[in-house]
Amino acid sequence: MSSLLLIAVITALYASYNLLVKVSSDYVPVNVTSTVLATICLQVAALTASLCFLSFLLARGGQVLMLSTRAYLWAASAGLCIGVAEIFYFYLFRGGEGREAVAANVAIPIIVSGTIAITLIVSYFLFREPLTPVQLGGTLLVIAGMALIAVGAAG
Repeated sequence: MSSLLLIAVITALYASYNLLVKVSSDYVPVNVTSTVLATICLQVAALTASLCFLSFLLARGGQVLMLSTRAYLWAASAGLCIGVAEIFYFYLFRGGEGREAVAANVAIPIIVSGTIAITLIVSYFLFREPLTPVQLGGTLLVIAGMALIAVGAAG
């Protein structure tokens, strides 16, 4: 599979993930005080997908699956980040406790765009990855887009 096709598939799956979290939070009963069970359901489904892929790899044979301790620790750290983000996602879309629910067409573009800007900055300073003028310009446009979405939602 080409890299561009793989990027397109990942993008579609990530967009689906975001939208399906929104749909799920629309079905949380009003009297529920926590959406953590929805997050656990999401994680169990993700684990199931990973286990199915592992089964496929093992059946195919010839796979080296041993990782370094650091790889496991960084992966677990990433899992903690996404787990906490998912918990907050459900609260964001659901509202409650004096907060209004945030529309998916506001929250998702700002969150995803924010990850673009943060990733570009961190990658440049921490990982020393090159930053071209085109990448910087694109990121500034993304940040401008986030601002327009936020202003439009507030107005």
